[in-house]
Amino acid sequence: AWYRLTSPTSQIQAYVFDVIRSTIPRMELDQAFESKDDIAHAVLEQLQNVMKDYGYAIVNTLVTDLAPDSKVKASMNEINAARRLKEAASHQAEADKVRQVKNAEAEAEARYLSGMGVARQRMAIVQGLQSSVAEFSQEVEGATPKDVMDILLLSQYFDTLSTVGANSLILEHDPATVAKLQRQVGVSFL
Repeated sequence: AWYRLTSPTSQIQAYVFDVIRSTIPRMELDQAFESKDDIAHAVLEQLQNVMKDYGYAIVNTLVTDLAPDSKVKASMNEINAARRLKEAASHQAEADKVRQVKNAEAEAEARYLSGMGVARQRMAIVQGLQSSVAEFSQEVEGATPKDVMDILLLSQYFDTLSTVGANSLILEHDPATVAKLQRQVGVSFL
């Protein structure tokens, strides 16, 4: 038997290294890790062409791992960690933004509902006053709506005095003060 290769394993290994050295430098490191199948295919094509002349049929090649220098690996890990931190910060900022928007929307809704409540309360007060003025004017002859409003104002003044009195404050409450208060309220409504 006559063999043209004395050490087929070392010869195949040399061809594999040759193909890898010619393929890898054309790629970025990240691309090389992503393109293991492309590298394996390039090795397969080269070996099939060369080794069939020696009677070897190369069926498949497999790239199991790429092992760059440890400094290169550390650098890649730092780059990936920084990229992930940047993405995490972006997601956190987006979450904070959504939280603030939702809080603002909730606060706006609460204020709107509070305003609706105050408006309904005031509407009920006005309707009650209108009803009281109308009933009083019908039941008491000669009573005008102004007379009824004066009585209501005086009643509210005494209610205020009793509430304020519970807190130990002293207010002036002679008739001139009530008349002055009436004028001030009347002017503020005009």
